[in-house]
Amino acid sequence: MATSNHTSTGDAPDMKLFWGCFIALIATSFGFIIRALIIGDWAADFNLTETQKGELLGVGLWPFAISIVLFSLVIDRIGYRNAMIFGLICHVASAVITIFAKNYWWLYAGTFIVALGNGTVEAYINPVVATIFRKDKTKWLNMLHAGWPGGMVLGGILILLLGSSVSWQTKVGLIFIPTVVYAFMLWKRTFPVQERVAAGISYKEMLKEVGMLGALIISAMVFMEIGRILGLGQLGSWVLAIAATGAFGYYTRTLGKPIFIIMLLIMIPLAITELGVDSWISDLMAGEMMNMGIAGGWVLVYTSAIMMVLRFFAGPIIHKLSPLGLLATCAAIAAAGLFFLSSATGAAILLAATLYGMGKTFFWPTTLGVVAEQFPRGGALTLNGVAAVGMLAAGIIGGPFLGNIQDNQVDKEITAYDVSNNTQLHSTYVIQEKTGIFGNYMSLDHQKVEAAPDADKQPIHQIQGGAKKGALKTVAIFPILMMLCYIGLILYFRSRGGYKPVDIG
Repeated sequence: MATSNHTSTGDAPDMKLFWGCFIALIATSFGFIIRALIIGDWAADFNLTETQKGELLGVGLWPFAISIVLFSLVIDRIGYRNAMIFGLICHVASAVITIFAKNYWWLYAGTFIVALGNGTVEAYINPVVATIFRKDKTKWLNMLHAGWPGGMVLGGILILLLGSSVSWQTKVGLIFIPTVVYAFMLWKRTFPVQERVAAGISYKEMLKEVGMLGALIISAMVFMEIGRILGLGQLGSWVLAIAATGAFGYYTRTLGKPIFIIMLLIMIPLAITELGVDSWISDLMAGEMMNMGIAGGWVLVYTSAIMMVLRFFAGPIIHKLSPLGLLATCAAIAAAGLFFLSSATGAAILLAATLYGMGKTFFWPTTLGVVAEQFPRGGALTLNGVAAVGMLAAGIIGGPFLGNIQDNQVDKEITAYDVSNNTQLHSTYVIQEKTGIFGNYMSLDHQKVEAAPDADKQPIHQIQGGAKKGALKTVAIFPILMMLCYIGLILYFRSRGGYKPVDIG
């Protein structure tokens, strides 16, 4: 093994530990792909609205931030092994609760717990890999995160091959497969001392890398969602967020590193582009794929396969383009892919999905690599802080945002259809008033629609299909914004002599 891959102690990296972390990440994506592919079954069994579906997809993401942030604050003291055990317990408990779910809130609770487990997994695997490969972080973090799409490919194929004749409860149970494997692989491994700790960087210095502005971004998003769930209202949520930020700021006496704050903010549109769309892609493309005789879930499996393969070969690409150059290129490709997916039909869907899959491939792990290389003094906290903001954005904003776009579009278009055709579809079927993160909205009564005569069903389903594809076009603005930000960062580093990793060794 090359010396560039040695740990700070000079020992060759523990590849069994790396692959155990890899399988643990596969377990997290199993939970993701399972929800994405059975959300339609949940909607039918529990009469969910599009926004409720988005909220369930979202709660599979944002609690991740709670566990990853909390564990990042203490993981150097409690140890990686204890974090691994907690994540393992969460994965098992969430599967049991979801399988025996009785209503929407059972589904919500089970999904919440699996997200806590997923956050805990990333809280230890990211700093572990960044430590044992500290001279080549971006490459190995990309390889580690090939486990995410790898799990989606494996889990997606299993679920799609099982077909509609197998219950969604059985499909949820598939998560036990990678969970047992990673528990066996990691149970007796020796975890390394984190790079920051080995370099003698103090706990307070780690917090200073994040600073008050970083704490504000993270705590505001966390408490906004917690406040919504607990009914605290916006005022109560902001009071908690400001109190947490104030305490953090008082202790650190710094605003945080400016580039780190920028990376946190970029993570919001990044996560919506990748995870927000991934949560919905099967449902959004179901109608168009059905016309081709293919299940919509194959779009997600296909794009995930592209990501898995490309992430294993990230090293040469990063060397040629630089991490920020790669991110800017991927943002442009992802924007084009989403735009084409929103209008593609037939075989053109394959080309559009290929562009989208290639574009989103390097977003997440390369961002982690940039943060690990530029802010090693921040230890696990800076590395996992960007991941936390990403999951918060995808869960709090991305999933519900895509659902809300559809509900509002359907509401408007059915009203317009009634005016043009002298029908009463809106007053008959758009009768459920709901409240979500984006305010009040009107939604279809899906059970009533399914029981409707074909003359009513056909235009409603057509309008729904158009709203689903239109949501993808709206989201395409996010990677365009990201591309502009990355170009700005490239110019900034060039003005300072070029992009170079920071070495605290």
